[in-house]
Amino acid sequence: MMSSIPIDLQKSKKDIDKQICRVGMIAELDAISLYEQLAAMTENTVLKATLLDIAKEEKTHTGEFEAILLRLDKEHEKEIAAGKKEVEEK
Repeated sequence: MMSSIPIDLQKSKKDIDKQICRVGMIAELDAISLYEQLAAMTENTVLKATLLDIAKEEKTHTGEFEAILLRLDKEHEKEIAAGKKEVEEK
């Protein structure tokens, strides 16, 4: 993983499942960024298509972690809705 885990998951037992979801999301977002950057660098159409397909799968994984996180953290769910509203108002 390119990013470091921001907390020690072994020491932080409070809300561990929420933290696991967040770390999973960080890993998936790193992977998306990596694969999309590599795809932009190559001229090989098969490799480019493969990298972009893999990046798309990582986006699905991010969504899976987020869906679980939103079940576990109602404040997070509320703040995401507030953030979307702020963007729509601009």
